[in-house]
Amino acid sequence: MNKSNKLSYIDSGEGKKTLLFIHGFCGSHGYWQDIISGLKDKYRVIAIDLPGHGASESLGASFTIEDMAVNIAAFLDEQQINQVYMFGHSLGGYITLSFAEQFAEKLSGFSLIHSTALPDDEAGKEGRLKSVEKIEIDGIPAFIDGLVPKLFAKSDDPNIENAKEIGYKTSESGAIGSLYAMRKRRDRNHVLKDTKLPVLLVAGEQDKVIPAKKTFTVKGDHIKEVILKGSGHMGMLEAPGKLAEEIIRFVEEK
Repeated sequence: MNKSNKLSYIDSGEGKKTLLFIHGFCGSHGYWQDIISGLKDKYRVIAIDLPGHGASESLGASFTIEDMAVNIAAFLDEQQINQVYMFGHSLGGYITLSFAEQFAEKLSGFSLIHSTALPDDEAGKEGRLKSVEKIEIDGIPAFIDGLVPKLFAKSDDPNIENAKEIGYKTSESGAIGSLYAMRKRRDRNHVLKDTKLPVLLVAGEQDKVIPAKKTFTVKGDHIKEVILKGSGHMGMLEAPGKLAEEIIRFVEEK
């Protein structure tokens, strides 16, 4: 693990194109390990730990999706990386959209993986507050034990334990701050609609957290839609081979 601008990250491969992966809520760079092994022979691949997740320091108790995008822009500047293809899973997708809105010149293309440009509806906002309460009362381990199995299509998926172990490393302030940030995030369908960049939208056929209709909200010649058959909300662990194939196809299509 390396550290830059308070973000921990891994950096593999030496290709001309750089791919940056941003994990979801209570995840880490570890979510992408199977994907990275299929990409690092062709590209430079970087996967970060978001603030308060994995080995990264928290931004404190109050921060926004926009703050996290700015944090990543500063990280890229520090690394002297001018352009990347950005891939964001769930929460990482919300950050990717904010990044595309603020720093489009730093992107060659971007992808939402099990994510959406829609804001939380009222039920979603209420759910965020219930999650905050659960973390404050029961702590991170109990919260993760309840959360992670629901993210997978199969209740006996062998990756569930690995995802739990990753989740246990999330700090309380990182998790709670992220919940509040997600709760107040804005609708960014205009970013998908108006961007001049190529976009890859990936949905899981059996994703109960963010179903495909919430991912595929905007159509356009610049947007490619992919459904991962048999996958829930964790395609990078449930269908890494197929997802890596689609990522390569997307990056090479330009």
